[in-house]
Amino acid sequence: MKFKAVKVDNRYEDIEIEKKILNEVGAELLEFNFTDEEKIIEVTKDADGIITDLSKITEKVIINMKKCKVISKVGIGVDNIDVKTATKKGILVCNVPNYCVNEVSDHTIALILTLVRKIVHASNLVKKGIWGIDSAKPILPLNQMTLGIVGFGSIAQLVYSKAKVFNLNIILYDPYLDKTLIEKYGLQMVTFKDLLINSDIISIHCPANTETKHLFNKEAFLQMKKTAFLINTSRGIIIDNKAMYDALIDGIIAGAAVDVYDPEPILFDDPILGLSNFIITPHYGFYSESSIREVREKSALNVAKVLINEEPINIVNKEISG
Repeated sequence: MKFKAVKVDNRYEDIEIEKKILNEVGAELLEFNFTDEEKIIEVTKDADGIITDLSKITEKVIINMKKCKVISKVGIGVDNIDVKTATKKGILVCNVPNYCVNEVSDHTIALILTLVRKIVHASNLVKKGIWGIDSAKPILPLNQMTLGIVGFGSIAQLVYSKAKVFNLNIILYDPYLDKTLIEKYGLQMVTFKDLLINSDIISIHCPANTETKHLFNKEAFLQMKKTAFLINTSRGIIIDNKAMYDALIDGIIAGAAVDVYDPEPILFDDPILGLSNFIITPHYGFYSESSIREVREKSALNVAKVLINEEPINIVNKEISG
């Protein structure tokens, strides 16, 4: 084998999909399940290519790499990779940006419907022997509600299209959105404050970074409607958990449904789990059998292509791709 490739962590039963792709370009793939920085350094320092899922590829890890050409994320968000340091070292960072857009957008719509129709709450009451609609009041029809979308990437664009079917009024906050997209969709753009004030449902789709960390904090919740619902299928760190708990328990907002949390997995003694107006799923919005196969194939292809000097599927730090 001409190359050494390392899969730092693995959530799946095997690495046969990735191994087959990399073997075809003369790369041996080694599998580990490390989260410890020192162990990651030891197995990646002489690797030509890296695949990571959830493990952090830190500045220290990257500095110790002697010949790495590419770090490939098994997914969309690269917040667990120090892209800045990788760029300084001339290492390409790749991801799979559009592999689960249907799944996550479907999951978002499912959480919206579940919250608005109070399905989990009503089901739990029936199981306790309580029958009737009084405990579910009030419920508004979707076509009388405003959906506020934060961020307008590929997933949010599908959420927008799917939400339109329910005749929701939709407003959007994204300070970096290209004007061509605004014109294409005929978007109703607002400030973040206006989105908080006017939305009955808010769905988060922005990336996790220093600007968006705890974007939804105590101040933000206080500006929302008391009847508002919050949905997060993006990244847990965008919400201040303590502020969300207080907002839910004090009736500042009506409910929240999340597929992501900080930390993950959630601590099972977290008091938020005891709230009837809080729904959480275990960060599986991305999942379908076909989406898993796609992300595994494409994350391996990113490494394989770079190793044989071909253009990978997607480069995050495009400034060094030339």
